[in-house]
Amino acid sequence: MSDPILKLDQISKSYNIGRPNQVTVLRSCNLQIEPGQVVSLVAPSGAGKSTLLHIAGLLDTPDEGELNIIGKKMAHAGDKQRTHMRRTKIGFVYQFHHLLPEFTALENIMLPQQANGKSAFEARRQAIKLLDQVGLADRKDHRPGELSGGEQQRVAFCRALSNSPKLLLADEPTGNLDQETSEHVFGILMELVHSTGMAALIATHNLHLASRMDRNVVLDKGKVT
Repeated sequence: MSDPILKLDQISKSYNIGRPNQVTVLRSCNLQIEPGQVVSLVAPSGAGKSTLLHIAGLLDTPDEGELNIIGKKMAHAGDKQRTHMRRTKIGFVYQFHHLLPEFTALENIMLPQQANGKSAFEARRQAIKLLDQVGLADRKDHRPGELSGGEQQRVAFCRALSNSPKLLLADEPTGNLDQETSEHVFGILMELVHSTGMAALIATHNLHLASRMDRNVVLDKGKVT
């Protein structure tokens, strides 16, 4: 078996909401995801899904425990190391696409690549390849406002995958779409993840979509089960 892309070991996190109140969101959470696996994270709103994703994506730090990404200990890494890992090894997709409205679909996918040091030629070639994979090559010059919700989210997937991450983190990525569009977009996401061999952790309320993933985990009272 391959080494895990993502490994959470005894991760705990609490927040102070005003003295003396403290809310414990995550309690000694353990989770690991292998290359090529798509794992669903199911829990009700407010149960800590976003907190777990933010810790896995190095946007937040745990109070206790260790986090490994591609074999590197990252729970208490410095800002420079965390930023580099996020930019080069992690892709993010959210419920709302957060595309830059003044740029075309193609440009939205090129920008993170150029920020990571790729030439405009290389970034454009990768962006066109990804848009072709999700069936949007003919929409590359359209701005987000000229695209449907499903098309916008497909562009957001392409942007997340543009730097060939090892780990994809998605927070309700189809939650803002109708059922038919959600099914279509999700199928594309699964195909992209499996074809690239990355690891994916996808938070969702949609139990039908969760059932189609490789593994299912539940966040219950702060514990991953």
